[in-house]
Amino acid sequence: MKRGKNYIEKAKDRAKTTLVSPFSAIKWVKEHSFAKFDESVDLSINLGVDPRKADQIVRGTIVLPNGSGKVPKILVFAQGEKATEAKNAGADYVGADDLVEKVSGGWLDFDICISTPDMMKNVGKLGKVLGPRKLMPNPKSGTVTMDIEKAVREIKKGRLEFRTDKLGVIHITIGRVSFEAKQLAENYSALIDAIIKAKPSAAKGKYIKSIYISSTMGPSLKIDLNKSVESEMEEVA
Repeated sequence: MKRGKNYIEKAKDRAKTTLVSPFSAIKWVKEHSFAKFDESVDLSINLGVDPRKADQIVRGTIVLPNGSGKVPKILVFAQGEKATEAKNAGADYVGADDLVEKVSGGWLDFDICISTPDMMKNVGKLGKVLGPRKLMPNPKSGTVTMDIEKAVREIKKGRLEFRTDKLGVIHITIGRVSFEAKQLAENYSALIDAIIKAKPSAAKGKYIKSIYISSTMGPSLKIDLNKSVESEMEEVA
């Protein structure tokens, strides 16, 4: 892959073979971001699971302590009182069969999709549209629920879904380079704890194999798994 001159310049002092402690890696990524926009801070977490087996898929949700820095557009499939509840909670788009028809026609101007259970018989018809984009509501991720208000408010505050891809890797954002290092560290810690708690009982051997951190446009660093971000934060405090 051909890299731009800004990337090459920022990557010069990166020790490719050296593991970096979590907090130091977070600070390095902040210092070496160069885009003119507020880049996201991203993790690639390689897990020792076989995602081809249903009992080894790792998935879950988390409300990051300091949010993700992005306020997603939320679509809610609901009717009656639940539709009103969704609007009052701050959902961007709320509807029933009218929205199902609109989405089936190719409209996808939203980031997250929530549905009440009674609407799923119609929303299920959108599998070919929403499925490939990972937008299909699912009870396991808390996006098929009767507690619409809680779901919408949590997502607006920074609730994220994590899930292994076909290679057993979780790709996820923990904030923006404009965040303070401590805020990113707190988000990192909460996420890793959630992933550890989501470990499948069928997973054997080393669970977290590697973690890489980078900004949207910047170079990545490999994190030392033997060092905790909490201990570093205590030293700095």
